[in-house]
Amino acid sequence: MESPDALQVTLPSPLVVLDDERLLRHGVRLLLKRDDLIHPDLPGNKYRKLHLNLRAAAEAGHGALLTFGGAYSNHLRATAAAGRLLGLRTVGVVRGDELAGRPLNPSLARAAADGMRLHFLDRPTYRRKTDPEVLAALLDRLGPAYVIPEGGSNALAARGCAALGRELRGSADIAAVACGTGGTLAGLAAGLGPRQRAIGFPVLRGGAFLAEDVLRLQREAFGGRRGDWRLDDRFHGGGYARSTPELDAFGADFAARHGLAPEPVYVAKMLHGVFTLAAEGAFAPGTKIAAVVTGAR
Repeated sequence: MESPDALQVTLPSPLVVLDDERLLRHGVRLLLKRDDLIHPDLPGNKYRKLHLNLRAAAEAGHGALLTFGGAYSNHLRATAAAGRLLGLRTVGVVRGDELAGRPLNPSLARAAADGMRLHFLDRPTYRRKTDPEVLAALLDRLGPAYVIPEGGSNALAARGCAALGRELRGSADIAAVACGTGGTLAGLAAGLGPRQRAIGFPVLRGGAFLAEDVLRLQREAFGGRRGDWRLDDRFHGGGYARSTPELDAFGADFAARHGLAPEPVYVAKMLHGVFTLAAEGAFAPGTKIAAVVTGAR
């Protein structure tokens, strides 16, 4: 395995001013934190969450990574790419054994092309994937490996994402980020300065439960709650990888105005949340918001 230092990344990621009259009329300035430009195969929070895990795997002498995700998981794709770049064997445990034998969708096809072995697990067992006996059975069947949780979110991931918050110190009053498993928000909030706040926008229906996960990750990574953060779970668009006509129209309009099509599963929902909150008067005039672009379309 090559050292994770061999990955050629762009850090800190660019912070770009984006003027939009819909925000300016409320006295709000928007900055885009272009984490999608960190690395072409490991964009945004994927690199930030993986790189300390990759270092831990290397230090422990592991030659393989095993991780988990749904059929459209960006995390599986990023882990597979990391394996290809660093010479690691990768295994992706995919939710839903009904997918076995079917043609692979573009996300899984990309992971497979990067060398990832895909193992499809029935949904009841997948829900128990963190149980010691389930994990032991998977490792016995699929081979020894360094295990990374679904979405890459663990204490090392949160610590890696704290750098994102540190990069935004002094640049914005509020940092906005989409949330899938909570790891990015946990680290982002911990890295921000004392007068900065973070807002997480869950992309799953009923995402308020993520507050417990964010707090757990902060306890594991930093010893307790860190930073001023909250969730707004109104902008999931119907659930993970789902959308609504309103959300689709917002994304198309944003692309037409700014020449940047927001990634639909995460980024578009977060931006829609920011613009809606501004229209609701949630931000005082003069507020600067840094919206984290965690992935590309």
